[in-house]
Amino acid sequence: MGRPRFVVGQDAILSYVGCGDRGAMTQVSYPLGKLPAEHLARLLARCAPSDKRVLLGPGIGRDAAVISFDDRCLVAKSDPVTFATDEIGWYAVHVNANDVACTGATVRWFLATLLLPEAHTDPTLVDAIFDQIADACHELGVELVGGHTEITYGLDRPIVVGCMLGEVDPERLVRPDGARPGDALLLTKGIAVEGTAIIARENSGLAGSGGFFLERCRGFLHDPGISVVRDAAVATAAGEVHAMHDPTEGGLATGLWELAAAAGVGLEVNEAAIPILPETQILCARLGLDPLGLIASGALLLAVAPGDVGAILAALGGANIAAARIGRVVEQERGIVLLSAASRRPLPRFERDEITRLFE
Repeated sequence: MGRPRFVVGQDAILSYVGCGDRGAMTQVSYPLGKLPAEHLARLLARCAPSDKRVLLGPGIGRDAAVISFDDRCLVAKSDPVTFATDEIGWYAVHVNANDVACTGATVRWFLATLLLPEAHTDPTLVDAIFDQIADACHELGVELVGGHTEITYGLDRPIVVGCMLGEVDPERLVRPDGARPGDALLLTKGIAVEGTAIIARENSGLAGSGGFFLERCRGFLHDPGISVVRDAAVATAAGEVHAMHDPTEGGLATGLWELAAAAGVGLEVNEAAIPILPETQILCARLGLDPLGLIASGALLLAVAPGDVGAILAALGGANIAAARIGRVVEQERGIVLLSAASRRPLPRFERDEITRLFE
């Protein structure tokens, strides 16, 4: 299921606290980040699709919908960019394309809703966002086919809500619930590409850092880049891929929990095998953040048939996409664990992305 990109504030929700025959209404305000998974799951349980053509509907760990049209499947994804204003249009295209690509689909068409701040919108801002969207669509061979633009009351920054559509042959569809015990877990590039770029671009708590180092971190947005569209295409062409997931908000740890929840499996993850980018290590150490919980777009998480690990890693390497085997899928009752030379412990959970701590 889609998640917000750095929501700066959420409306308080109302819950009832039992008080005799009457309910006393109490406000509960959620912190920054995603809606708690348990709450989201309850909401989605009310919306189970009745149309048999819906092959993949909403759910935890399900980031795109899949609808059957006989010999083709339509894949649809919607995701907002609500915090980052730097290259916001470019972000919106790529983060939506990533989740469509994780189904094995080819990205085709994009719609964008632009909500622009009152008293802070001028032609330069609007032109810049449209140029970013156009450039990103051109990179991916995607057509901009519609959307909506308005200046909105109550905003202090632009918001872009994207909707990406793609298509896939039914026999090539990769489902998020397809991981099975025995599969190998692979990860491309490393963590946390997007988190590192955003921290450096926002320059939070980085006074005194070297200019070259910060410029390199800012450049992560494009190199190694937050897109996994090419990663997914190369991997699925090289071998049997059972599931793919784009670990975004909440980092690799949350992506692993979501992949396991979607498929009803357990995971064993080798901590030493997780590729953490050196620049990410430096920034996280300086700011007291855990890289496992830092937004990780740019890395693709795959569950693949064990016999095809070599072929898929070779194909990715041949395409100059770094990749590593980080663990395996096991039976659900074995849990979701992080293995090291000295311990076997539950994989950490991050109720919100580590980066939100910098923006409070």
